[in-house]
Amino acid sequence: MKPYNTDQTKKEEVREMFDNIAPKYDLLNHTLSMSIDRLWRRRVVNVVRRAKPRRILDVATGTGDLAIAMARRIEGAHILGVDLSEGMLDIARCKVEARGLDSRIVLDRGDAEHLDVTTASVDVATVAFGVRNFGDLDAGLRELARTLKPGGRVVILEFSRPSNRWFRALYEFYTYRILPRIGGMVSHDRRAYEYLPASVGEFPLPAEFLRRLEAAGFHDCKARSQSCGIAQIYIGIR
Repeated sequence: MKPYNTDQTKKEEVREMFDNIAPKYDLLNHTLSMSIDRLWRRRVVNVVRRAKPRRILDVATGTGDLAIAMARRIEGAHILGVDLSEGMLDIARCKVEARGLDSRIVLDRGDAEHLDVTTASVDVATVAFGVRNFGDLDAGLRELARTLKPGGRVVILEFSRPSNRWFRALYEFYTYRILPRIGGMVSHDRRAYEYLPASVGEFPLPAEFLRRLEAAGFHDCKARSQSCGIAQIYIGIR
């Protein structure tokens, strides 16, 4: 699915969408999730830190929250953050500079399916809430695998659908009915906040996504459920 359903490709529409909502993205992201996304990112950082990486690739880096968290908590790590949206990257650059991390975080515009990164040069690759926006999911996963050194890890944080039907019903009422209204009112782009939760419903279930990670070249793949299945942390080894 695409955010606006125009003649543009999904990739072009996703870039336009995030450029449109970038000024209010952080406010809405933390407010609408009641800041639970911060907890999930901390858990991702803990997973990444255990690998003791020196070079980290953060794809779909957005406004830089995960890249900043990793730079702060993983000593000696250098992060390359890549995103399609220049609007999101502009905000990320301001945040990185304000925190004095510009010597350890480099931010570039780039395409997840065609990364300007040397093959087998990265210790860990991360994606937070971005894989469901890839134009071609499988091509993006293969590209992540290409950039990783043998034994390197991919760590992906993505929304999921709770397995408990009662909790799922409550969760979906909020995400499909409440979130688009608030997000649309604040960002002035309701279609973006209709697309974002709807794209979760179309994303592969955890078991299927693990199979696609394996098909992309990863092994020992596993999923860690977060907050009753609202999100998953996926881990694979190259």
